[in-house]
Amino acid sequence: MNEQLDLLVRLGDYDRPQDVADRAVRAEELGFDRITTGETTGWNIVPALTLIADRTDELGISNDVISPFGRSPAMLAQTALALHDASDGRYRLGLGPSSPAITERWHGESFERPLRRTREAIEIVRAVYDEGTPAYEGEIFDIAGLNYERDVPENPPPIDLATLGSTATEMAGRFGDGWAPQLFTKSGLEDRLEDLHRGTELADRDPDELRVSPIVRGIAAEDRERARSRARKTIAFMLGAYGPYYGDSVAEQGYPDVVADIREAWQDRDTEAMAARLPDEVLDELAPAGTPAEVREWVADYAEIDGVDAVRIGFVDGMSEADKETTMEAVSELV
Repeated sequence: MNEQLDLLVRLGDYDRPQDVADRAVRAEELGFDRITTGETTGWNIVPALTLIADRTDELGISNDVISPFGRSPAMLAQTALALHDASDGRYRLGLGPSSPAITERWHGESFERPLRRTREAIEIVRAVYDEGTPAYEGEIFDIAGLNYERDVPENPPPIDLATLGSTATEMAGRFGDGWAPQLFTKSGLEDRLEDLHRGTELADRDPDELRVSPIVRGIAAEDRERARSRARKTIAFMLGAYGPYYGDSVAEQGYPDVVADIREAWQDRDTEAMAARLPDEVLDELAPAGTPAEVREWVADYAEIDGVDAVRIGFVDGMSEADKETTMEAVSELV
């Protein structure tokens, strides 16, 4: 496989940030190109990413994703530049509009104009990169500006955007350095790449300069049916209970009835029924789940989509440490 291989880990699976760094060390040993982790209502990601930077030598470091509702644009720039220095330039900043639940019920902000806020946050981060100040006049932010206390590196951290919809993905093409979509079928991803490329055209940019790294959540195990059961529960939950965005996206990709059925089961909080309503063919479109050979083949096939630069492998819920090791080893053979 010529494309790169990223590993997505969830901080909630670990007892200490140091344990996340242990996973990163193992990922580097297996030949993964990059490790990434998200931030919701658990740990702040910075300690874990700093430990990873300190304990690895070549592994790229990213985050999926920081919300512009949860940190000011200037703090986003500070975070990115600190992790850039800690990792000797291996860090990529991941941004995304987040969701109403996290924005309103965790950060206490109103989920208003998320795309505009994300765009302005990007522009302010780049202002710090380019001018050493967050000074900015926009529709959301009006910042007088102070000077960044340190020298700004010549090659500051790239900015990856996690988006799903057509307009948001066009924005990623116009303003981002990379795109990290999630829960896309092959045909759905190909369609959305057209929106990404329309954005690059509007900005007169080369689409090949963007790093496209779709996220897929999977599990490899010798017990094929157990692996598929685990994956089915996770994907069904994401479609029916994670808020509207993932479900709406998959519905738009051709499965409105499936999403509606899963959401109906969620009304009763019946997670078993949710999983039962996810057909095999839809599971196979969205997730690598099965034996190590099957998962390896799925990932290699997905990586062949024109325009994909890396496949970002995440785990499903309920995996044991042995399951995670098996899954990592299975896909690492593609490196």
